[in-house]
Amino acid sequence: MPDPIRLAKRVAEMTGCSRAEAEQYIEGGWVTVDGETVEAPQHPVTTERVEIDPAARLSASEPATLLLHKPEGIAWQDAAALATPATHAKDDDSGVRPLKRHFHRLTPLMPLDTDASGLMVLSQDGRAWRRLTEDYAQIEQEFVVEIRGGTDPYTLSCIGHVATYQGRGLAPCKVSWQNEVRLRFAIKDVQPGELRHRCREGGLDVVSIRRLRIGRVSLAKMPVGQWRYLPADARF
Repeated sequence: MPDPIRLAKRVAEMTGCSRAEAEQYIEGGWVTVDGETVEAPQHPVTTERVEIDPAARLSASEPATLLLHKPEGIAWQDAAALATPATHAKDDDSGVRPLKRHFHRLTPLMPLDTDASGLMVLSQDGRAWRRLTEDYAQIEQEFVVEIRGGTDPYTLSCIGHVATYQGRGLAPCKVSWQNEVRLRFAIKDVQPGELRHRCREGGLDVVSIRRLRIGRVSLAKMPVGQWRYLPADARF
């Protein structure tokens, strides 16, 4: 049996391309070994059948950003575990090709209360991390909050103009009625537990909270527990 060689070397020999280009083909998910996609250029091969997808194109493997519909009861720091090939939304129209590497080292961004559901961002991209971390206080988030309790003409003003929470001053936020039992918030720099606090200050109890939007990126109609890719041209 011949000595093993790196998959990138085999691909370079097969195609006549450079080693760097061979690595791009492999990391892009275009190469199979005995019918199974392998994304590691250093993968050893001997007599295995190596094939390259006829549609293969050279492009650097970009870090992925995933948008997840987090269920209630899951801590936002643990949300990355929910992103698997099985939970990929079938109607994802981002145009991003799913790769195994997209599930590695995903960082959850934009905190969301454990007892809340809705849009979560999971990313490998340092640019997304900087935008959603360093600019957190300037990015508007939208929530729908189901409530119960009595209301009066001053309820919305009271909720939108709560002065402090846990010793910290709060800026006014935009709040409106979606229907008789749901409030819609547009709010910046929201802190864990803040929406429940605001509703309590308005004499209301919170039944559920769901985040609909982060900046310009929305949850849309994605089912709970599923995820889709953030398109390459989308910006928060």
